[in-house]
Amino acid sequence: MLKRVAGAVMGICVAMTLAATATAIEVDGVDVRDSFEAGSEQLTLNGAGTRSKFFIELYVAALYLPESSSDNQAILAADEHQAIALHVTSGRINSDNMTEATLEGFEKSTDGNLAPIQGEVDQLLQVFADEINEGDVFDLVYVPGEGVQVIKNGQLGDTIGDRAFKEALFGIWIGDDPAQGSLKDDMLGD
Repeated sequence: MLKRVAGAVMGICVAMTLAATATAIEVDGVDVRDSFEAGSEQLTLNGAGTRSKFFIELYVAALYLPESSSDNQAILAADEHQAIALHVTSGRINSDNMTEATLEGFEKSTDGNLAPIQGEVDQLLQVFADEINEGDVFDLVYVPGEGVQVIKNGQLGDTIGDRAFKEALFGIWIGDDPAQGSLKDDMLGD
């Protein structure tokens, strides 16, 4: 009997330890993973923060890299596995306003020159055309030589573009003219 109780207690301790290590931080009620598997690569959380507009929290964004960095230009230019996870926290986000915000972000991150990646942008917007609900999670995973995998709630929606597209896409959050300066700082660990 004592062995069974000790075994049960040990099992509970192991489960609690695994659960505790599965989440690095909590950001505005969202449990953010401390690591991310991108293909065969294990990425670590670089930073995470909340995107808000007019005092409404819209989503939590987290940046995952092979090694921590606060150098946005080096991150954007790197041809290595990277990921951004977007955890939708507001019922106010829908397909239409996600599309609008994404287009605005691309305009800023490309200095208004969308022409070289217009096809890839259109492809991404097709993934966003499906209904978006509070609690949805979008993982944007760059895999060198393959492109950006757009994963919604664990399901691959599409693989899009190349490194240049990744640079423009990730530039929405960590570029020189980001969607929100404080979110960029949080994602870069500043």
